[in-house]
Amino acid sequence: MDCSAEIVDKFRALRAQGVGLAIDDFGTGYSSLSYLQRYPFDKLKIDRAFTQGIGDNPKTTALVRAILAMGRNLELKVVAEGIETAAQYAFLQAAGCDYGQGYFLGRPLPKVEMTDFLTRWPDLKKRHPAMANVSVNTV
Repeated sequence: MDCSAEIVDKFRALRAQGVGLAIDDFGTGYSSLSYLQRYPFDKLKIDRAFTQGIGDNPKTTALVRAILAMGRNLELKVVAEGIETAAQYAFLQAAGCDYGQGYFLGRPLPKVEMTDFLTRWPDLKKRHPAMANVSVNTV
C-alpha cells in the first residue's frame, strides 16, 4: 500500500464524508502495524487464519487476544473473519470482539433470500434475545 501523504489525505477526506475504513486480513499478507498509525482506520478485520486456530493453538489464541486488546487501545472496532464454530464464537464474544463473520453466524444468501431476511430482521431481534446486540451491515 502506498504510504504517501496524498493517500493519507484522501483517506481522511473520505472519513470526513462519513466513509468508514477497515484494514482487511489483519495479521497476514501485506497488512502492517504501521498502517494502524498512518491511516485513519475505523475497523480492523482479524484474518480467518487466526480465528480458525482459536482453542487449538495457544499461540494463535494469544495473538487473537492481543489483536483485540490492540484494537480496543487504538479505539478501533474489531471484526473476526471465518467464525465457523460455537466455541470460536463464544471465545470471541467473551474476549470483547465487536463483530463477526462466518458460516456459524450465517451463510451467504441469494438476493431474494437476503431481502426477505432484512425485511424480517427487526422481528427476529425481538424474538431472539441473544440477537439483540447483533447488527446487519449491508453494502
